[in-house]
Amino acid sequence: MTLEIQSLSVCVPAGCPNKCKFCVSRMHASTHADHIEKNLRFRDLYERDFCKRLQFARDNGCNTVILTGDGEPLMNIQFLKDFSHWNGSITSPFRWIEIQTSGVELNDEKLRFLRNAVGVTSISLSLSDMCDKFSNQQMNGTPDKLMVDIDQLCTEIKRYDFNLRLSLNMTNVYEKRWGIDGDCFEMLMDRAQGLGADMVTFRQLYVSGDPELEQNKWIAENRASDSLMVNISQYIRERGQLLEQLPFGAMRYSVKGMSLVVDYDCMATEAKPVMRYMVLRPNCKIYSRWNDLGSLIF
Repeated sequence: MTLEIQSLSVCVPAGCPNKCKFCVSRMHASTHADHIEKNLRFRDLYERDFCKRLQFARDNGCNTVILTGDGEPLMNIQFLKDFSHWNGSITSPFRWIEIQTSGVELNDEKLRFLRNAVGVTSISLSLSDMCDKFSNQQMNGTPDKLMVDIDQLCTEIKRYDFNLRLSLNMTNVYEKRWGIDGDCFEMLMDRAQGLGADMVTFRQLYVSGDPELEQNKWIAENRASDSLMVNISQYIRERGQLLEQLPFGAMRYSVKGMSLVVDYDCMATEAKPVMRYMVLRPNCKIYSRWNDLGSLIF
C-alpha cells in the first residue's frame, strides 16, 4: 500500500522553557519511550530503525520533514546533529527541512548551525501575539531572560536567507486590538510584511475533549472568535490569488507576496483521504496522530 503524505513530523526529544497557556503537549502525558537517546545498549539498532522510518516516508512520496516536538527542538542540539547525519545516510535524503520553534534561544550561532549543519530551509516561528513581544511572552510563559524579541529575530532569520513562516496561534489579542473586520486583516498583513514573512499560517487553537483541563479553560476564554476566523478566511479568498489546494484540504493563497493558509485542524483530528502528516517519535516508530497510540503505522 502506498500512502499519500504531506509531511513527516520528527519529534525532537527535548524539554521546553516555555509554559504556553494553550500547550497541547501538556494536555496529554507522553507514553512513548525514548529509545533513540536513552536505550544506549541498543543505540546502533535504534539508529537503523530511525533511518528505516525516514526512508519509509521518502518511499511513500513524502518530501518535507518538520523538526518539532512536545518541547522546544532547539533545546536538543545534539539530536539535531544526529538527525542531519541520519538523514544524509538514507538513499534519498530530505531536502525540504523546516523547524518549528517559539524562537527561544534562537541566536546567531544556532541560525548558522541550522542552515549550515542541519540543512534547514524554513523556520516556522510560533507566535501568540506577533505585534507585542511582552504579550507574546506572557501567553507563551517564557522566562524573562529568554523573552523573544520578535522584530530582531525575524530580521536575523531573513539575514540568513531562511524562508520565514509565521505560525500564528490565533488568540483574541488581534480582535481586541483591531476588531474583527477588514481593518484587522490589513493590520495583520502589514505587520507580517514588516517582519519579512514569506508564509503565514493562521492556526485555530486546538481544544481537547476535556473542558476541565486548565489549557482548555484558557483557550475557551482567549482564542480568536469564530467571527474573526471566518472573516480572515473571507478576506483571503476575496483579496488573494488562489495558488492550490493542499493535500489535506486547506486552500493556499497569495496575498501581498505572502503565502497564506488558515488551519482549522492543526492536530489533524479529522479523517481525510490524504494523510496530512506522519509523526516519527523517539521510540523510532511512525504514527498518524500526535496523541493516539492506536495510530501506529510502522
